[in-house]
Amino acid sequence: MLKSSLIVAVSAAALAMAAPAIAQDQKVLTVSSEQTTTYVRNFNPFNQTSARATTRDFIYEPLVVFNRLKSNEANYRLAESFELADDLKSITFTLRDGLKWSDGEALTADDVVFTYDYIKQFPALDFISVSAQLASVEKVDDRTVKFNLVEPNSLIANTIVGMPIVPEHIWADVADPVTFANENPVGSGPMTEITRFTPQVYEQCRNPNYWDADNLKVDCLRLPQLADNPQVLAALADGTLDWATSFIPDIDNTFVAKDPEHHKYWFTPSSLVSFQLSMVTPDENNRKAFTDVNFRRALSMLVDRQTIVDIAGYGYPLVNDDPSMLGELYASFANPEVHTQFGQYGTFDLDAGVAALDEAGYVDADGDGFRDNPDGTPIAIDIMVPNGWTDWIDAVQITTESLAEAGLNVKMSTPEEAVWGSSLIAGDYSMTLNALASAADPYFPYIRSFNPGDFGKSRFTAPHWENAEVMDLLGQYTQVKDPAEQKAIMDKLQLIVAEAMPVIPVYNSPSFYEYNTSRFTGWADADDPKYSPVVSNANPARLLQLLDLDPVE
Repeated sequence: MLKSSLIVAVSAAALAMAAPAIAQDQKVLTVSSEQTTTYVRNFNPFNQTSARATTRDFIYEPLVVFNRLKSNEANYRLAESFELADDLKSITFTLRDGLKWSDGEALTADDVVFTYDYIKQFPALDFISVSAQLASVEKVDDRTVKFNLVEPNSLIANTIVGMPIVPEHIWADVADPVTFANENPVGSGPMTEITRFTPQVYEQCRNPNYWDADNLKVDCLRLPQLADNPQVLAALADGTLDWATSFIPDIDNTFVAKDPEHHKYWFTPSSLVSFQLSMVTPDENNRKAFTDVNFRRALSMLVDRQTIVDIAGYGYPLVNDDPSMLGELYASFANPEVHTQFGQYGTFDLDAGVAALDEAGYVDADGDGFRDNPDGTPIAIDIMVPNGWTDWIDAVQITTESLAEAGLNVKMSTPEEAVWGSSLIAGDYSMTLNALASAADPYFPYIRSFNPGDFGKSRFTAPHWENAEVMDLLGQYTQVKDPAEQKAIMDKLQLIVAEAMPVIPVYNSPSFYEYNTSRFTGWADADDPKYSPVVSNANPARLLQLLDLDPVE
């Protein structure tokens, strides 16, 4: 009880610290979109580990936001239209007329071309590996940019809009854009002005030159530093947060019941949460096991998914026991042969998992009580998850129990989120839980997970599993328009992934979205599911939610 009271006090104090920098008549939205023990002033939109979570979308607006809840419907933002060529080998975007950067300079096709030339010049910035798909990017006129593709690609628009567009007149003079902190950003989105920044709180206010200012009713975002799920819950429960994304245990009692009229939430099935093993881990002994499909299959059979969902997830998530990774979220794409041939490897069965380890030669060779590799070298697994992610920590604890019961030497470590993310990007870890954002088409989770061009750039490729046939089929998938042809390709892809089991699916997480209606209205909910309103930086549609909010008078 004392701990909870202290957390509430700390949360309230952090929120109060922001007050002097914002005028009383301004409409301030208090948000929690990331959890960290301290804020570092970094607004580099290319940075995948250290940049603040409100950088993309809010400071750097996308060309288009695709709405996965409405069949990938295009919501045009900086762009007013795009057109894919009939041969699928080029796509042309037309920008809105009169766009400006937040410093008043014109935003034109030159900035778009510059951005794509820039990420080719500095490949580390290309966190979505789009450059490899582009033969050239050319300016047609001040408002029009044509992307010429290396190969036909029917889905290229979704990839292109994932790259933030930056101002040439600022970034052309940056000597090292990879490490550039961009402390005083010049952006295109609705909230570009950093009016206050401390390690405990920062404020991000409206862009004085925003093209869609008439639809923006929020003056400032206030971001209090909250370190973990319990601190977010405390701030939500005491009514100081307006918009958050966090796992909240027993949410009806711990949050809603505090103010049933105004405390709301809406969870929808979303990102895949899976256990992943680094196949390039520096630990040579672990690498022998992790690169063996028989070991991965056995490990999967030792994961008690339902208990994880029931206990760690409070029943919120949806079990994903599909060896192809797709699960119920992509049920319309499912190949039934996956379950027939490989379904047993996604089913929790302690005895079967133990037998599979025995059969593959993973036995205790030296008598120390732990299983070793078939050549006798030891296996020691460290399952790494971010500090403060309590639901994931509980999931790992449940899993370590069953793995230990099967004779594996396993422990858990909980580094800071930034350290965890950097380790996954580098492949410098043993085992982890990882989340992969949902999309309108299963092409995207596959390409984001297995594209070698993303190795060392994205945490979503954390296993560093490479398969030439998978990449060839993914390339074919984007080059055909016929749904029957696409289905045949996707059927093959599922079987290859299921047989190799490069990741171990656990569940589809709900999109954690909590909100307070006492100060703002216009929230998306189950009765009005207009888009995903989650404030996480993995969800560009959060921009649409911000623009729909109206202050309560």
